[in-house]
Amino acid sequence: MQAVTLGPAGTYSHRAARAVADDVAFRESVTSIVDAVADGSFERGVVPIENSIEGSVSESLDAVANSDVSVVQEIVTPIRHALLAQSEEFDTVASHSQALAQCRSYLDENYPDVALEAVASTARGVERARQDASVAGIGHPDNAGDDLQIIAEDIQDRSSNATRFLVVAPESARSDAGGKTSLVVYPNANYPGLLLELLEAFAERDINLSRIESRPSGNRLGDYLFHIDADAGLYEERMQAAVNDVEGIARNGWVRVLGSYDTRHVLY
Repeated sequence: MQAVTLGPAGTYSHRAARAVADDVAFRESVTSIVDAVADGSFERGVVPIENSIEGSVSESLDAVANSDVSVVQEIVTPIRHALLAQSEEFDTVASHSQALAQCRSYLDENYPDVALEAVASTARGVERARQDASVAGIGHPDNAGDDLQIIAEDIQDRSSNATRFLVVAPESARSDAGGKTSLVVYPNANYPGLLLELLEAFAERDINLSRIESRPSGNRLGDYLFHIDADAGLYEERMQAAVNDVEGIARNGWVRVLGSYDTRHVLY
């Protein structure tokens, strides 16, 4: 099996993808990863969906909502950030925007005058540091190799820093098995009590929602869809009944059930 994830080699996404497949290819954006799975180019894609410090990854939410894919697994891994450079003299720190945000306190305290440069991935920032002595990168300490110094380790603002990745697959791979279910709901409506109705479909059946998040539908201002993660599998009658209720509430819009799956914790 070949998986595709954010590149180049050495990203945290790459580390998560190696738990899925030995053969890993790379793309430069989450959208292109999900598209490559949807069109059958790859059997699996691995995309970051949520970080314990910075929250959800908007591009990932939008990509799975707009593509015909399923979710077959989630991978949770701790994130260890290190500052990597050719020397201690640099004037720019380059990394993914999420990594820069996750290290904001450290950078503000220790390097208040350096420029921050957002790039496509942590590995791309480390590449910039290899190519330019005036640039430092933020990435896993193993990415230092022989040509970069580890200026500082564990620079993330919180030691509990962890990221949740979704393993996406073609829609045909959707499963009802697993302890967690993800769905996207577009009610195409706006009235008092709408959100309450959606929540009651799960609460009345004692189903915990581990996440519910709204995203703009893109159709008009003030129009939203909802990403929902429920702690129940589609094989359960209560979950099936909840989905049926939600489909009734969203009868003027649509419901995309991404599937049920289990969680895998990967330590690095």
